[in-house]
Amino acid sequence: MKNRGLRRITWWIVMFGIVALFIGCSSTPKVSRVDTDTTIDVSGRWNDADSRMVSDEMIQDCLDNPWLERFRTSNKGKPPTIVVGMVRNKSHEHINVETFMKDLERALINSGRVQFVASKGERGSIRDERLDMAKHASEDTMKGPGEEVGADFMLIGSINTIRDEAGGTAVMYYQVDLELINMANNIKAWIGQKKIKKVIQRSKLKW
Repeated sequence: MKNRGLRRITWWIVMFGIVALFIGCSSTPKVSRVDTDTTIDVSGRWNDADSRMVSDEMIQDCLDNPWLERFRTSNKGKPPTIVVGMVRNKSHEHINVETFMKDLERALINSGRVQFVASKGERGSIRDERLDMAKHASEDTMKGPGEEVGADFMLIGSINTIRDEAGGTAVMYYQVDLELINMANNIKAWIGQKKIKKVIQRSKLKW
């Protein structure tokens, strides 16, 4: 009798666990829509807010430095033409560098103080379209070769991290370095640096 009662209790416990598992798996996640400019730190890792903040602040610092006025003065007020080159992810995290590069481009273009040309990857498709124009577009609307505007400066950089952790606390340190290089002579016209430090506390730290 005791064994039969024990088996019955065990059976009910197992059934309850299975039902709870199915309910948990079938539950609909709660989704909230928020403004895209809202800063949300879930994991403590690099996110869209970091990308946007760093690009805005560093481009503002870049454009406020003397190189810009010197260039305009020596070129009869002409704004410099800039292209974004390679930004390398040297951190231990997976960081979408392309998104960060687009944030840099946006900040440069929206400043209205410089001209901006297509990147190396983008120019290939544009040139293909220009060749197609030569075959199919009318003479008064087609765009011929040899009329591209060359960049005066290239913006390059890197993202680095340092991680320190103990117990349930971690400190994430990000350092973004950007350099503006004169395309004519390889002289560095500007060097900028932005640092971010985050303290992450968890009951059990996992990376």
